[in-house]
Amino acid sequence: MFNPSFQAKSQAPLLWALLVSGALVGGGCATTESRSDQAAGKSKDVSGSSNSVDPYEGFNRSMYGFNMGLDRYLLKPVADGYKYVTPDFMETGVSNFFNNLKGINVVLNDVLQGKFEQSASDTGRFLANTTFGVAGLFDVASDLGLQNNVEDFGQTLAVWGVDQGAYLVLPVLGPTTVRDGGAVIIDKAANPGTYVPGSGIVEGINDRANAEGALNFIDEAALDPYVFTRESFLQYRKNLINDGKADTSSYDLDVDAALEETSGSEVEKKQFRKAGAGR
Repeated sequence: MFNPSFQAKSQAPLLWALLVSGALVGGGCATTESRSDQAAGKSKDVSGSSNSVDPYEGFNRSMYGFNMGLDRYLLKPVADGYKYVTPDFMETGVSNFFNNLKGINVVLNDVLQGKFEQSASDTGRFLANTTFGVAGLFDVASDLGLQNNVEDFGQTLAVWGVDQGAYLVLPVLGPTTVRDGGAVIIDKAANPGTYVPGSGIVEGINDRANAEGALNFIDEAALDPYVFTRESFLQYRKNLINDGKADTSSYDLDVDAALEETSGSEVEKKQFRKAGAGR
């Protein structure tokens, strides 16, 4: 699932990857229908028209609206209740636990991508947090200088030369692409948490609770949250695939295109550029 935080590759996946509500990047955007109507049809992608990357925009917007409603009436209230009754240190522990489980996927994809030095580091990180970190509840590896990397099978397919395909918004799962959507099946199969009943629900609620700030930012900064979410998601994935070595000139164009869909205030533009620089 996709988490709306779009964090950098070296940060713990707060929101990505993606779990039930985490993927609802746009799900928490409580925007009015008039705002969406005003912005509809304006979107452009740096690689050309929006249709080149988003040929199913009509379907995607429908799914986006469905996810927004699901988030507003179900996921957000549940996440708010979770935050109310759960102490901060417990929330952190839950996030650390699920992030540590993803360490198995990270190591496997390190190897598949030929990143053997990184795989050794990520193996050490997983073992340190699993043992000294009490099954991953505490992130002791970061204190030891072992960086947290984000690797998944979608990135591996990209390294192998598989094109990302069309942008898609799926019910509940949220933003993805044809390539990454199919790769999620492999990632889930390799994650031990998948086989523990109820763990996915807990993980999704925790991710949705952590994503509140990012979702609020999208709601406040974007004239069309759908376009903002799409451009941010695609840029985030591009950044992960390139290991943070994205072409600066291309990135500037991405930012400018997305800013065309924002409300236009200089303050909001600066906030978006600042957020983009942290991805």
